[in-house]
Amino acid sequence: MLMAHPAVLRNLIEQYETLKVLRAEDGGAEVRRRMDDLAYTLCVCTGTRDVDAALIAARHRLPGARPEDDSVLTA
Repeated sequence: MLMAHPAVLRNLIEQYETLKVLRAEDGGAEVRRRMDDLAYTLCVCTGTRDVDAALIAARHRLPGARPEDDSVLTA
């Protein structure tokens, strides 16, 4: 599997989290569409199938990540 560069992952995470805040304030179609695009890209970059898992996997690939970061939560 190809691995995204940590700078790319950091950028995707920041964009997704920013839009998540905007979506809470203004759930416009453009924000939802961009969030969907970012979620898909994060999933592809991390080899996961949902955005929550993708965010966890992406954070673990960033420099300085510790094994304890973003521990898996039970459903």
